[in-house]
Amino acid sequence: MARRCMLSGKGPMSGNNVSHAKNRTKRKFLPNLRTVRISLEDGTTRKIKISAKELRTLKKNS
Repeated sequence: MARRCMLSGKGPMSGNNVSHAKNRTKRKFLPNLRTVRISLEDGTTRKIKISAKELRTLKKNS
């Protein structure tokens, strides 16, 4: 499964590791994903991968 938030679509980003000598090598920034259970309207529960920022937003709005 992809490292992608199911609500916001946030995924991996690329960038550089920068050493003290300013040597640059490629690296990947991964999103902070959490697996949570949510209950749907029909009463069933489902596990989704959601970023920590979206989880905070959900808790704030509900």
